[in-house]
Amino acid sequence: MRILMVEDEKYMAEAIAQVLKKNHYSVDVVYDGEEGLDCGLTGIYDIIILDIMLPKMDGISVLKELRKNKIETPIILLTARGETEDKVQGLDSGADDYVAKPFPTEELLARLRALGRRKLKLVNDGILQYGDITFNPHTLSLECNNKELKLTLKESQLLELLLIRKENISSKDRIIEKIWGYDTEAEANHVEVYISFLRKKLNYLHSNVMIQTKRGVGYVLKMAKDVK
Repeated sequence: MRILMVEDEKYMAEAIAQVLKKNHYSVDVVYDGEEGLDCGLTGIYDIIILDIMLPKMDGISVLKELRKNKIETPIILLTARGETEDKVQGLDSGADDYVAKPFPTEELLARLRALGRRKLKLVNDGILQYGDITFNPHTLSLECNNKELKLTLKESQLLELLLIRKENISSKDRIIEKIWGYDTEAEANHVEVYISFLRKKLNYLHSNVMIQTKRGVGYVLKMAKDVK
């Protein structure tokens, strides 16, 4: 399960991230509301942990923008203890749960497990479709023309990002941040290798979906008939 944590208290954010990673979650951490919104809009996260008090853009505004843009990712708000108004406003704005600071990590882990179970039941099984391909992120399987292929984890994460963004361009930097994380040593050639792997698998399936290179910009999914 992939989690986005938006928290400006860096020591606290990193400490929680380490606990989550030890519990087998994949975690990306950002420290202001604007970057949190940018990451959240990709739609690649299973759950977002969102502090209310943030620089550049407060958590409630981030929450409202995500819901306005049809991002249905479950969101846990981090609120100050006793701030009932924040909790009510957050829930009314589309948050799924809240945790009051300070909190034991066991409570946060329990709430993540509960939201994770709920998400599996509610979000159309997570199946993604574009053109003639169908991708199941739970089984890492890609189907097309009555054929099925199993993808590796990195191939699956890359294809999922491209499918969610569909005909929007994804830069190499964005891909590296979302798939390998912010502290990675992965470089542009890592992206090129996995793009090549996916292209070969789409060709093998005789799909009419292509991964088009926008030179100097990034990659985008297109229907073959639309590529000039």
